[in-house]
Amino acid sequence: MSFQLSDEQRAIRDAVREFGENEIRPVAREHDEQKQYPHDLVQQAAEYDLVAPTIDPEYGGAGMDLLESVVVTEELWRADPGIGSAIGSRGFGSTMIQEFGDDWMKEEWLPRVASGESATCSCISEPAHGSNVAGIETRAEEDGDEWVLNGNKMWITNGTVADVAVVMAKTDPEAGHRGITAFLVPTGLDGFETTKIDNKLGIRASDLAEIVLDDVRIPAENVIGEVGKGFYQLMAFFADGRTNVAAQAIGTAQAALDAAVDYAGEREQGGQRIGEYQAIRHKISEMATNVEAARSLAYRAATHVESGDDDVAAKFASMAKLFASEHAVDVADEAIQVHGGAGFVTDHPVERFYRDARITKIYEGTSEIQKNIIADQLL
Repeated sequence: MSFQLSDEQRAIRDAVREFGENEIRPVAREHDEQKQYPHDLVQQAAEYDLVAPTIDPEYGGAGMDLLESVVVTEELWRADPGIGSAIGSRGFGSTMIQEFGDDWMKEEWLPRVASGESATCSCISEPAHGSNVAGIETRAEEDGDEWVLNGNKMWITNGTVADVAVVMAKTDPEAGHRGITAFLVPTGLDGFETTKIDNKLGIRASDLAEIVLDDVRIPAENVIGEVGKGFYQLMAFFADGRTNVAAQAIGTAQAALDAAVDYAGEREQGGQRIGEYQAIRHKISEMATNVEAARSLAYRAATHVESGDDDVAAKFASMAKLFASEHAVDVADEAIQVHGGAGFVTDHPVERFYRDARITKIYEGTSEIQKNIIADQLL
């Protein structure tokens, strides 16, 4: 099975790479140190169809398939993981709206997201419930022709910059995962309160927040899909999300590898470039091999997801995320080692790549969760 990119896919890759090199990299360190959300870069990225690229053309999106969006994600994170995260996550939740939302939801929100005007967020995780989606405690109760939402959401990307949220809540607390419903919730409503989380280890240019829902009232028409089907609707996108996280990890690892190669070609020790020493050459060879293996696995996962074979897609998406995220941290660590003491300070970007890579082992299901999923498909 070949995973060579087509001419069109290579053109997408080259365009994103050029945007990253010219617009993102020059300001990456500044945004990381100041923990500054890149509003201007988001708008520029939208002009290149890089914000929520899978939104259908009828709503102003690029209509990319998963493999194409994986290429976009990889290149954005190669330029800088923090800014890449801010751009790539701008449309979190828009796939749920596009796939299961009513026409009015799509017409009102998808063009605004694709144009960069608005951001969405997906409110799933809670203080006591991360990977265990079925255990969420946020409640939604019917009150006439409205739903009233109460609960606490944690680790929400875009929490303070989003204009609308896709909120997962229990409408039948006794039914477990069968009692979860997805709601479209404008963030300006009374009772929707956000607190920015800015003491993150990495991807500091990306927005993260805690959200409290205190008697938030929404019309009955704001149910996305069907009441009680939210968990199943969410499950439809897990493989997509995990494949995209694999792409994030690959982009970060590639950036770390690039930095290590450049440094090894410039730094001299003992009268020669350190890249001429076998120890450094072996490190870089292993780093490059792991990056390419992760890339091949992610592209294969994207192909399986697009094919519609859910079981195979779930297995390969988890494999791709597990392998890519674990090795991204290892590659970034080795990049610091190649730099020696210079890699431990902010004069070089590898310390940032090391911090940024670490999150890919956690969100969209931890490495341990991915191992469980893979084992379930094999045993």
